[in-house]
Amino acid sequence: MATISVSQILTTSLIVLCFFLFNNKLCIALKSHKHSNHSSTRSSRWYTAGATWYGAPDGAGSVGGACGYGNIVEEAPFSSLVTGIGPSLYKSGKECGACYQVKCTKHPSCSKKAVRVVITDFCPGGVCLSDVAHFDLSGTAFGAMAKPGQDNNLRDAGVLQIRFARVPCDYSGEKVAFQIDMGSNPNYIAMVIEYEGGDGDLIRVDLQESGSGQTAGDWWAMNQSWGAVWQLNPGKELHPPFSIRLTSRYSGRVLIAKDVIPTGWQPGATYRSVVNFV
Repeated sequence: MATISVSQILTTSLIVLCFFLFNNKLCIALKSHKHSNHSSTRSSRWYTAGATWYGAPDGAGSVGGACGYGNIVEEAPFSSLVTGIGPSLYKSGKECGACYQVKCTKHPSCSKKAVRVVITDFCPGGVCLSDVAHFDLSGTAFGAMAKPGQDNNLRDAGVLQIRFARVPCDYSGEKVAFQIDMGSNPNYIAMVIEYEGGDGDLIRVDLQESGSGQTAGDWWAMNQSWGAVWQLNPGKELHPPFSIRLTSRYSGRVLIAKDVIPTGWQPGATYRSVVNFV
């Protein structure tokens, strides 16, 4: 005989109560999302979300956005195909760098073809907060969902219902890069980590210094400061070159960028590795 877990009973009861207290649309959304994991690249299912756009019609939304990527969002491989995201998917910045496919089908100007976008920004209020999931796309990304020559017509719609699916990131041969924060110094280092393939987001970052001191060879766990920025404040001087160890959030894969940050490193500089998850 099949058994029913306590969690299943509680979930079913919550949905029934929801129908009594709230509107059907909200409850149906709750029911359809209870077993979903929008963030995992292992899920190829399509879900429904709201979509708006911001910034210049052919731009990248804002300059870098809340994830800290800066101007590179306008350049290949991002190419302005980026998005701000509501709180349900942003997860306090943990999903910065994640990749999604989005498509629209209900507006006459929709091409119904999927466009890949990268999370680079946060949309904290309004419909971004009230929708179960919401994409505040760059003008470029919003227009890319349109039929040829109808991107302006689609942007004129302002608000759309779209379909979205989490997908692995593929940056066409680009390797993981480390952009050093301007506030870094010999006793403190922070960096934006760019172009992670596969999951696109990281659950852990560690730094290893060189030298012959007591801590040489040890891995220091870095903290996710905000967005895609990771920092280390060890309370002592660090000795380069630095190796960086990356752990992918959902696959759990580990990469090591050996001695990627050299002796004589400079704040503001970007250092490219020879590794990536794909």
